[in-house]
Amino acid sequence: MNKFSKGISTLLLALLFLTSACKANISRNDDGSVTVETSITQQELQELISSSIADPLVQDLTVSLQTGYVSVTGTRQRLNDASKKDTLGFRLDLSASNGQLIASVSNAQIDGIAIDQNRVDNWNQTIANRLSNFGGGQRNATLQSVSITPEIVTLTWNATK
Repeated sequence: MNKFSKGISTLLLALLFLTSACKANISRNDDGSVTVETSITQQELQELISSSIADPLVQDLTVSLQTGYVSVTGTRQRLNDASKKDTLGFRLDLSASNGQLIASVSNAQIDGIAIDQNRVDNWNQTIANRLSNFGGGQRNATLQSVSITPEIVTLTWNATK
């Protein structure tokens, strides 16, 4: 591969990252790889989590970014009585493991009753997949780190040619 082809490949990879997230900082490394830092706002994460849960009975979902984790609250309309709503809440931790994004929902409850673990496992996988796609988890990218502050979620990826 000549220098022109390598440059085009790097440019196309960078464009993929730019179009997959609202904010991205891209820097080229000495080894030819690219470091991409993507940022996700509270509102973007709230929409992503809401679509990942994919339950039409869940309403008023609110995501609150904390230092190191995400707090999620909302209500769930009762299936057998639409006039009543139950309180939904859980903690979401995000981390990097072997280059992959891991989403871990814990303390998931509806009105103090634990949510079925199979449902929680599905949420974990769906949130991780959608956030990876949103944040830049392209074919040749590995996740290096995740940072959660009260303002923003930052994912740092290393992409190779």
